[in-house]
Amino acid sequence: MWYQITSYIKFLLKSKNQHGIHSPFVYDLITKCFYDSKKKTAYKTLIVYRNKTIQHKKIISITDFRANYRVFKSRERKVSTVTKNTKITLKKQKLLYRIISYFKPDTILELGTSIGLGTIAMSIANPSSKLITMEGCPNTSKLAQHYFNEFGLKNIHLKNSTFKDFLKIKSSIKYDIVFINENHNKEDIIDYFNILSDKINNDSILIFDGIYWNIKMTEAWNQIKENPKVTLSIDTYYWGFLFFRIEQEKQHFTIRV
Repeated sequence: MWYQITSYIKFLLKSKNQHGIHSPFVYDLITKCFYDSKKKTAYKTLIVYRNKTIQHKKIISITDFRANYRVFKSRERKVSTVTKNTKITLKKQKLLYRIISYFKPDTILELGTSIGLGTIAMSIANPSSKLITMEGCPNTSKLAQHYFNEFGLKNIHLKNSTFKDFLKIKSSIKYDIVFINENHNKEDIIDYFNILSDKINNDSILIFDGIYWNIKMTEAWNQIKENPKVTLSIDTYYWGFLFFRIEQEKQHFTIRV
């Protein structure tokens, strides 16, 4: 916790908004997507979905594959409690929605479905996209699928598998956007990047959750963003964005969102 506090203070001291950003691509992303404050009708759906999970008092047994996750001591958890302790806040749901609406990707991969708070945001933002989402826990997968069915989300393909097992599967699919959620282990994150770097295209975006979760996670982020394939990185403190546009001059931005 102390590391997160000190790293956030350092982030605030060096972060910027749109002013002084000389990259047209990044400037447009910040002003038209990150800072888009217009009310969206779809936000109501995000709230309804979130409230349904908060009102869900059923207790489920969870198999947790996340590294260094200390919120819960028991495998038995109320669905409502999982929602209340999730890192996917309503603010982040809305940002995910805006990102998918802005880029309109054909293929999306989410590593870490949980109960689907991020998944629904990406799904309704571009219903024509193919959204593959991965959840290791069987009971959580069933619950998420129940909600996806209830909300009529047809473009979601939920896979009950560990991240590593899924990523080992040979596939010709190239992902336009990958949201890497839930895991904050340095070695795992670097492995995911190395595998995914062969499953992306010039316009792909990788989004890493929790880049300041602990010092090892920050080390992973700093190592990955220096990879020669990465031409642009954006640090928003809670998420890190990687771009691979060969027409883009290699730059790093620290942006308040």
